[in-house]
Amino acid sequence: MVVSRSAPQPSGRRLEESIAWAVRNADGLVAIAVALTVGLLDITDKDFDDDIVTGSILLVLAALVYGSLTERRRRMADIRAATAGTGRAIEDLAMVRTLTGPEVGQAHERARRSTSRWVFKGGTGTYLRAVTLPECVLEAQRQRRSLSMKIDIVDPADDKVCEAYARFRRTFGHGDGDGWTPERTRKESYATVVAASWHRQRLDTLEIDVHLSSVAPALRFDLSDTCLIITQDDPRRVSLFVERGRPLYDYYVTELHQSREQAVKLDLREATPLSEEPTVDEVRRLLDRLGLALPAGFTDRDVADVIDKALRAEDPYRR
Repeated sequence: MVVSRSAPQPSGRRLEESIAWAVRNADGLVAIAVALTVGLLDITDKDFDDDIVTGSILLVLAALVYGSLTERRRRMADIRAATAGTGRAIEDLAMVRTLTGPEVGQAHERARRSTSRWVFKGGTGTYLRAVTLPECVLEAQRQRRSLSMKIDIVDPADDKVCEAYARFRRTFGHGDGDGWTPERTRKESYATVVAASWHRQRLDTLEIDVHLSSVAPALRFDLSDTCLIITQDDPRRVSLFVERGRPLYDYYVTELHQSREQAVKLDLREATPLSEEPTVDEVRRLLDRLGLALPAGFTDRDVADVIDKALRAEDPYRR
């Protein structure tokens, strides 16, 4: 039977470890060496000067104090390293700020001032039509710059999602919750498509995409170059604000992109022209061209209502 034995440790490695240990504990070794030397001389040499003994004691004490301070620094470094992760976690928790009341509108206003990008995901885009889209276009015109907008709303041609969104608004809405029906949801979404086409035709530097989702959202997301604002349909509830540069901002950039990838994208380049005050026939032709033909029951009055919602939407935060 062969008995395995561990290979002996190389002498060179033991020497390296011994030297490293001596370097780490140099202060203690110096103190011990001084104490032993002075102690032996004091015992064997009767003429040994007491001042040397006293000075040596002070030297030993100084070496011990130095060693104590060095050890404290090492421990503090270990503590800082151990708590660095905790500090980052606390910082990440603080990266979300809550907004209430007028703070929501103020945060949107600051975000619109200099952004060249706006990404929206929500139900039907009422606030987008009323404030965000026209104000972002106006700022782009003033500053003579390009503007990219990506809009993700519920699909007005999908009866199930329109019913689901209307039911959600009736259940959790505030103020006009009872007024939400599948028909209203459909009109609001059509209005956002019309508004996007209308503004695109009036600003050459506006690149705008509309995506139609088959999932009814519970939150609204507005992402600009500087921040992410998450709101709810009930203005009494708190909203969330995340600055760019925080991990959560980057997470939602990816999340919103993935959501659009699973939605139906409209090609607004195929949109037919709309006049300053679009007519019913113009809007019908526009939606037909985009593959969003209006339901058979949609009257001219319904289309006129869509036009009014597209260009003269009411700011929901001012109700």
